[in-house]
Amino acid sequence: MAKIGIYGGSFNPIHFGHIGLVTWLAEHTDLDALWMMVTPNNPLKPAHILADEKTRLHEVKKAINAIKSISIRKKIIASDFEFSLSKPSYTANTLRCLQAKYPSHQFVLIIGEDNIHIFNQWREWQYIASHFEIWVYPRHCNIEPQKKPWWEIENVKGVHILSGVPYFDISSSEIRNNTNR
Repeated sequence: MAKIGIYGGSFNPIHFGHIGLVTWLAEHTDLDALWMMVTPNNPLKPAHILADEKTRLHEVKKAINAIKSISIRKKIIASDFEFSLSKPSYTANTLRCLQAKYPSHQFVLIIGEDNIHIFNQWREWQYIASHFEIWVYPRHCNIEPQKKPWWEIENVKGVHILSGVPYFDISSSEIRNNTNR
């Protein structure tokens, strides 16, 4: 059974933080592959700020191809899987479709720390949390700590905060904001 990391995002634009994270994951975890799932229509972002989905996919492929280590580069795949799914792109739907198409794969969802604290607001979050491991990239967010995180209360497959990952102090929204000035 192949263990596949799913790292979804708008990648609008892709940047060294995205590539640094997937490179680290490919090198330091037991993932057999890591799919950078380009989201054509993120329900949490206004569509007018997104570059064309094919352009973003092309940029992700270029960024992956620039990774120096061939063995690492081979583990990372730019995926257009969500392009053929209904829009907007809900993670629960994507994971269901992936599991149906690839029943012999074990999928792991990779998200940023900012998302784990609002994860219980995602559509069908209980389904995701009970069927898939969730790996969390610490982003040093200024989020008010909860008394007890939801993942310690709810029935979940496993939430794992990654440790030892370099901190990449950049975001796509910062890049867009600086470009628009």
